[in-house]
Amino acid sequence: MATRVPLFKILPYAYPEQNSWYGPGQPQRGPMATFGEKIRDLRKKAKLTLEQLGEMTDSSKSYIWEIENKNPPRPSADKIDRIARALGVTADYLMDETADLVTAEDEAFFRKYRELSPEAKEKLRKITDVL
Repeated sequence: MATRVPLFKILPYAYPEQNSWYGPGQPQRGPMATFGEKIRDLRKKAKLTLEQLGEMTDSSKSYIWEIENKNPPRPSADKIDRIARALGVTADYLMDETADLVTAEDEAFFRKYRELSPEAKEKLRKITDVL
């Protein structure tokens, strides 16, 4: 009898309490999360509904659902950027299945920091000195 070889491997959902490689704020999926899975996980982490994320990105609720659930999704570069900004990450993080969430959140923070006024930057520097 021939040995059955699976055509693909199904990755189970991962839970932080069972997997020590997940850091704080990491999504609840394995390291190879898809574009749509990342958006869904980040949206739920931010406690946003499909409709709320749609409003934040000038998209419809059904469009956000399609991006989360269709494979492969086909959003424009502008939509990817809007979604990334709304979720506090970079577009690169959403597009790269192996990207690190913590790094993406840091990069998004620095992007916002660069856009601040000199006065606001000085206030943030003083706050970090206290920490």
